[in-house]
Amino acid sequence: MERTHARSGHLPVMYRQVLEGLRVHGNGAYLDGTFGRGGHARRVLSQLQAGGRLLVMDKDPEAIAVAESEFGADPRVSIYRGSFADLAQWDATAAGLDGVLLDLGVSSPQLDVAERGFSFGKDGPLDMRMDPDNGLSAAEWLAKAGEKEIADVLWTYGEERQSRKIARTIVARRDGQPLTRTAQLADLIASVMPRGDQKIHPATRSFQAIRIFINRELADLELGLDAALARLKPGGRLAVISFHSLEDRIVKQFILRHSKAPPANRRMPVEIDFTPTLLAIGGAQKAEWEETADNPRARSAVLRVAEKLGFGIRDSGFAEAQVDSGALDPIPNPQSPIPATPAGGAK
Repeated sequence: MERTHARSGHLPVMYRQVLEGLRVHGNGAYLDGTFGRGGHARRVLSQLQAGGRLLVMDKDPEAIAVAESEFGADPRVSIYRGSFADLAQWDATAAGLDGVLLDLGVSSPQLDVAERGFSFGKDGPLDMRMDPDNGLSAAEWLAKAGEKEIADVLWTYGEERQSRKIARTIVARRDGQPLTRTAQLADLIASVMPRGDQKIHPATRSFQAIRIFINRELADLELGLDAALARLKPGGRLAVISFHSLEDRIVKQFILRHSKAPPANRRMPVEIDFTPTLLAIGGAQKAEWEETADNPRARSAVLRVAEKLGFGIRDSGFAEAQVDSGALDPIPNPQSPIPATPAGGAK
């Protein structure tokens, strides 16, 4: 859920495993779709020669400011503010990529700054947007959303068992006292479901759910995975760090869908041809105990790595046609957990 600040005394989450998974070579082209504060990107850049390229993306203007300050003068580096869901629309990726890294979730700097509105532990404006210039804030959405919509979000993205009760209370109280601060929302949730013997704050799941929904995190992940596959060169590596079971499920299913033929259907008289486009590199990797002892935020991290095979949608010309038209058409995922985008939300 959090990407560790590279200068906080901790290395980025699963630092060694990520660099091994990407298999960086000096003249390759690599994209970090979630720059944060550049922990992984710095190490990739240190391994690149003059002919290498590092492309960095982030929704957050503060992250982009750090990237421009530190790397803006390096001719090997290109910087783009935006979601990794749009990576295939960035002209700098058109020549192909040797590696793509996605480190999902909210970064530590975002979580630690009260004004960003991500944390119930620090009172601040109820915002939660990774890109504060786009879409509805959490406060704006909660002021307009219906009771059922709020309950669905809390259940779908937070697996909050008291989702209906919390949603009902939000709707009942918001007219008399609009929810504009993180402390207000946290206190409201705590009043509905006192902590008791629970070790986590009662608002933990609800804050997580609202953040994921407001930022379209799962929808962006599905788009970003398809875009990464389209832009990877044969032999290129995809490395994704997830902190939430819903994220990891999407990544796992994506790799399976592109690496293994679907189960045979005895009702189908003719087998459907299947050409794998990805090769899973190992299985799910977890942070080592030394890292989790030093950085508890790494405990829920899961890394999955896959390699683009020699013939796939990019090599066939299919993906290029779709990218050029601006409408990448992924292999359908019937198990996608993505509900509707918030009205007036981010693109």
